[in-house]
Amino acid sequence: MEPSRITVSRRVPEDVKQRQLVLSLDGRPWATLMFGEIATMELEPGPHELRIHNTLVWKTVGFDAAPGQHVRYSAANRAGWGTYTMLSLFGVGPLYVSITREPEA
Repeated sequence: MEPSRITVSRRVPEDVKQRQLVLSLDGRPWATLMFGEIATMELEPGPHELRIHNTLVWKTVGFDAAPGQHVRYSAANRAGWGTYTMLSLFGVGPLYVSITREPEA
């Protein structure tokens, strides 16, 4: 059976370009992305769980990969309500993780 692939990129303009995003696939550590980076790996076809966190906020998505399919996601650290206020007052603010599945090519 032909293997599938998954790619996660961190290149969306709305990303605040701060902090790392830590990726795991099916409960196993996979990659750490800084802004502008991409990670790709082969995986067995079937159901999988992608988890991404920035050490504060976690997001998890499930997906099915068909044989030979290349599944693609965009991930980002985004500012939310109160981020810039807290940043100006305390020097730190919460960043929120977003994950978007990209359309098939």
